[in-house]
Amino acid sequence: MDYVNTDTMDKIANEIKICTLCTLSDSRKNAVPGEGEFRKKLMIIGEAPGFNEDQSGKPFVGMAGMILRKTLMKCGIDIEDVFITNIVKCKPPNNRQPKNNEKDTCSKYLARQINLLKPKIICILGNVAGSYILDIKSISQHRGKILRKNGIDYFITYHPAATIYNRNLILDFENDIKHLAEIINKN
Repeated sequence: MDYVNTDTMDKIANEIKICTLCTLSDSRKNAVPGEGEFRKKLMIIGEAPGFNEDQSGKPFVGMAGMILRKTLMKCGIDIEDVFITNIVKCKPPNNRQPKNNEKDTCSKYLARQINLLKPKIICILGNVAGSYILDIKSISQHRGKILRKNGIDYFITYHPAATIYNRNLILDFENDIKHLAEIINKN
């Protein structure tokens, strides 16, 4: 008998919102499944929700999110045209990096989202997402480039939060997003 995939984005989001498969669910206010339309066939994946995301249940709404949204708009990508999410769907305590078991647990949801959306390109934000998804050791070596894995194109850049702590990275981040916009608009 053939397997019929009955996933929808709403179904996955609802499962994420009630998930208790790891200890992150103990301290969260809201799980953050991700959001957005999908007109550009672009998916953006970060590390994990922060305080503002935990409060709202929406991805990238804090300071790093404002930088990301402003940069996308400046480069001609409307945030409403992309699906944006994180590897981990709940805020880690004290904004620590997600533990491997937390990433492994949430990656099942992320894989289902990718499988359903079938993005043309996935933009990876930062070292945590880059090392987990692509097993790369340094964003600096790969930023602004496309890596292909399992038939999917991944575009690598800094996490916008990195530009808060190191203002020297903002121009590189903006140039990377401009290059990403060029790639998307070519196709």
